[in-house]
Amino acid sequence: MACTKVTLSIAVGDYDHVRDLTNGRVHVEGVDLVPLQLGVEDIFPRFLAHREWDVSEMSFGVYTSLVSQGDRSMVAIPVFPSRVFRHGAFYVRADKSVETPGDLAGRRVGLPEWAQTASVWAKGLLTEELGVPLRAVHWVQAGVNEAGRTEKVALALPEGLSLEPVADRSLDEMLLEGDIDAIISARPPKSFQDGSGRIVRLFSDPVRVERDYLARTGIFPIMHIVVVRAAVLEHHPWIACNLVTAFCEARDRSVARLSDEMLSTVPLPWPAAAMREAAALLGEDVWPYGLEGNRTTLETFLRLAHEQGVAHRLLRPEELFAAETLSTHAV
Repeated sequence: MACTKVTLSIAVGDYDHVRDLTNGRVHVEGVDLVPLQLGVEDIFPRFLAHREWDVSEMSFGVYTSLVSQGDRSMVAIPVFPSRVFRHGAFYVRADKSVETPGDLAGRRVGLPEWAQTASVWAKGLLTEELGVPLRAVHWVQAGVNEAGRTEKVALALPEGLSLEPVADRSLDEMLLEGDIDAIISARPPKSFQDGSGRIVRLFSDPVRVERDYLARTGIFPIMHIVVVRAAVLEHHPWIACNLVTAFCEARDRSVARLSDEMLSTVPLPWPAAAMREAAALLGEDVWPYGLEGNRTTLETFLRLAHEQGVAHRLLRPEELFAAETLSTHAV
């Protein structure tokens, strides 16, 4: 008699290194997967509000905050679909009123959410790499290109820190009109994207400084993780490891495609050369999953999140993930 599989719904972005899982080429042992292809702008708020599916991509910052406040309704597995260096997330006017990171001391800096993962990493860069303390900045929270964005989690801000929410204007508008001096955002402001030249990046060559940062710190910033509804794992704890195994296979197939010298699997020149260059910078495992291979990055983020009041207590990486995934072999 055939065994009945567990049906799981999953919402995750359309990443090449996940695609073979969501299109059915890679299977999760014991699971019938129902994939939902959505953008993170839909995935995060819908899952946070209603837990509409079983497995979800999730903001690392938001998840860290919830765990620190005792919310265990979702449990992460050590899979990281999105990782991005964030020196390029600083935007200023082209009028040279801000020319160096040090110029941000005493200025007004906008961000879409204090707990946004990208802003946690960027604020960490500002304080630890660039020498500007959090309290030296007047922080403004608002939507980047549209007004009305609010925080998704409760904060425990450090004493003496200034964070001003603005509900009726966008950061893009405020920067152009001189009411703030810089924006920190994962998504570029529209007046940068429109090619008008009115807004520019603070770092003119962010890739160069990001490579230096990687070489010095060994940190490859994690933006998003994968979580499972705790109720699912209570009934089927084996699902956590089986999901990790499947995500690893999908990632390995993606890396193999991009490393293929014979074919162009993405519309870019020299993808195989880019993979070799990434391996030279990051090691053989260019997109590591698992706890131990990411311990430095995880510990750094958890410390920054606590120092910034996103996490209400200092967490250990082991507290983030399903216990079953912590004792498995390196992935």
